[in-house]
Amino acid sequence: MHRVSRCIVIGLVAISAGVLASAANGQQIGGSPDAKKVKNPAAATPASIAAGQQLYQKYCKFCHGDGAKGDGKMAPKDTHPSDLTDDKWDRGSSDGEIFAVISEGAGPKFQMKGFKSKLTPEEIWNVVNYVRSLSGK
Repeated sequence: MHRVSRCIVIGLVAISAGVLASAANGQQIGGSPDAKKVKNPAAATPASIAAGQQLYQKYCKFCHGDGAKGDGKMAPKDTHPSDLTDDKWDRGSSDGEIFAVISEGAGPKFQMKGFKSKLTPEEIWNVVNYVRSLSGK
């Protein structure tokens, strides 16, 4: 069983490294054709969504708000964090593009910094699954 877990982790890292390499300048408005091609390796299970929710509460709610409406009280002045519950995704709506935004940040001004130094690829995919669950899609 340990060997299977190890293979899954290695696979997640390899897939995520491809996204990171293609999004080195951060996810721009309009999305990324390279990131769009990346498939989410983490199934959107209740456990993954719950783990993503915990990470959201720890790292994201301060700017995006408790309800993910973009109304967090600690967002930097003159910024407009995205409402993560709607169907408008300025930087791309695929799982790979959402992963790239969380990992690398939102360019060009990078008012949203990337979380690749704080979260593992697996954790970022869990946040992607949680964010996806908010819109009911």
